[in-house]
Amino acid sequence: MPVVKVKGTESFENALRRFKKQCEREGVLSEIKKREHYDKPSVRRKKKAIAARKKTIKRVRY
Repeated sequence: MPVVKVKGTESFENALRRFKKQCEREGVLSEIKKREHYDKPSVRRKKKAIAARKKTIKRVRY
């Protein structure tokens, strides 16, 4: 969990901005989205295979 200590003269907006950046760096929001619903292992494998196929097609194209 990210922790941000507010400095003496720092405004709340700046501290909030630092907190949001720290959350983004640590991947908190992506982890929440990933855990939002359950995917069966078979569905996960299928999505991974489709993503790999798309990636190779893009690589070949350029």
